[in-house]
Amino acid sequence: MIRTLVWFVAFSVLTVTSPSAATSPKVVASINPVHSLVAGVMQGVGEPTLLLKGGESPHTAALRPSEARALRQADLVFWVGDDLETFLPKALRARGKKGAVKLSAAEGVGLLKIRAGGAWEAHDHGHGDHHDHGHSHGHDHGKKDHHDHGHAKHDHGKKHDHGHAKKGHDDHAGEHDLHLWLDPVKAKAMVRAIAAVLAKTDAANAARYRSNADNVMARLDALDGELRNSLAPIRNKPFVVFHDAYQYFERRYGLNAVGSVTLSPEVRPGAKRLHEIRSKLISSKAACVFSEPQFESKLVQTVVRGTEARTGELDPLGADVPEGPLAYDNLLRNLASNMIACLKAPS
Repeated sequence: MIRTLVWFVAFSVLTVTSPSAATSPKVVASINPVHSLVAGVMQGVGEPTLLLKGGESPHTAALRPSEARALRQADLVFWVGDDLETFLPKALRARGKKGAVKLSAAEGVGLLKIRAGGAWEAHDHGHGDHHDHGHSHGHDHGKKDHHDHGHAKHDHGKKHDHGHAKKGHDDHAGEHDLHLWLDPVKAKAMVRAIAAVLAKTDAANAARYRSNADNVMARLDALDGELRNSLAPIRNKPFVVFHDAYQYFERRYGLNAVGSVTLSPEVRPGAKRLHEIRSKLISSKAACVFSEPQFESKLVQTVVRGTEARTGELDPLGADVPEGPLAYDNLLRNLASNMIACLKAPS
């Protein structure tokens, strides 16, 4: 009886004073792919809270009281940036304390410039000068990030699609795409930043965070090779996406997206826009038009009506992917498999 009591007391002390149990910070992550990377780094120490769940889009979300409370109580908040999670900047300012980590600003990420309009041809900024912003049209074929220098041109007064950094939000303001998690190499840069912040915030568990980060990055390397091999057969096949969210994925694997149904995901495209994208669809002989679970799929049916294009679905956020350390891998695998299923189908 005495031995049992002593063992129980000793176990209780160890449990209470364990660095992981006693000092692990309260962490919030904005979207499922970011949450997955943070969960991988924190594995065995603590579990982050996911802010947006299910089919919610960061372009259109509004904070619920429980989510606002989680933000106020968090020691750290990991997010992508102002013009992706458009609901977050005001709430983060209201926290009145530090600890919000903007992953689009992480060292080594290297942001891509936004593409001009839904069909991505050069456009007029209002000064008579046309720029193509240096974008490939899906023909990069897996080249490395020699073009990801993040040097923004000046904003010419045009309103760009949400999901892209705008003037005034950071040092790279004006013309950057923030869907950067869709490239596993850029996800590795995010993991390094996540681990560094966690190790500094929670020094007692720093070694565990760094070890976990090494494991996550090794897994991302393997995932990158796997996706490159599986996507190779569809590299030259043209397709249209619902909104321009996949540039990082396209560039990493040399895919050939030729346009998007809508210029801004929260604004329903008008008749002129639908006519433009139908013309692009026909002239490019695009094999597929992809919808997204977060937005109205009937628009895609309207675009493909009377053409030979097939339809599929891409989910850049992993709405149906269970949260956790492997959610990121599963999200990208699902993205690849859905592309392959539609683009490899017989014409």
